Amino acid sequence: MISIHAHFDGKVIVPDGPVDLPRDQALIVRIEPVVDAGNSTKESCLNWLAEHAVDSAAVPTDLAHQHDHYLYGSPKKDS
Repeated sequence: MISIHAHFDGKVIVPDGPVDLPRDQALIVRIEPVVDAGNSTKESCLNWLAEHAVDSAAVPTDLAHQHDHYLYGSPKKDS
């Protein structure tokens, strides 16, 4: 897999530099916007968490408090 920098001109995605690919090669393209340096990392993390949050009975109710137990198998902390 390769990554290239590109921009959208309103009609097509245009690479910002030369791309060494075979002509007429079928591709899967994933779009990931470039994050502005002015955006805070904290905000980006919170947005990611909000987008990927789940509400499931399979998630332990004490997950935040006992995360070391669930991640590493350490003994549960006293409540």
